[in-house]
Amino acid sequence: MTGRYELSENSWSLIEDIVSPPQTMGRPRRDDRQVLNGIFWVLCSGAKWRDLPERYGPWTTVYERFRQWRDDGTFEAVLDRLHLKLREDGLMDLDTWMIDSTSIRATRAASGGGKKGDRKNP
Repeated sequence: MTGRYELSENSWSLIEDIVSPPQTMGRPRRDDRQVLNGIFWVLCSGAKWRDLPERYGPWTTVYERFRQWRDDGTFEAVLDRLHLKLREDGLMDLDTWMIDSTSIRATRAASGGGKKGDRKNP
């Protein structure tokens, strides 16, 4: 059983070859699945990187791997793979899905109406 914010075996098997390529030389890396679970923990909980629980490894390692995967396109490759899987399974209709539906209320001053009590705009 997986914990909160952690990948299941099935989920990990879908992206393992992208996130954790075989390493032939150098010092052994920290487990990529453990690091990815640490990244999910920080992003989903909203905590600071320094507050990462020890079970995920040093926060600096998790943060550096996050930056590396963000910059080298690993996260985009994972997202593309998951989109393809959802389309193949018929679980995603490209006509109806959206990325974000956030709505932000602007103040009156943002539209040029001025502030309450402003002498210029009675």
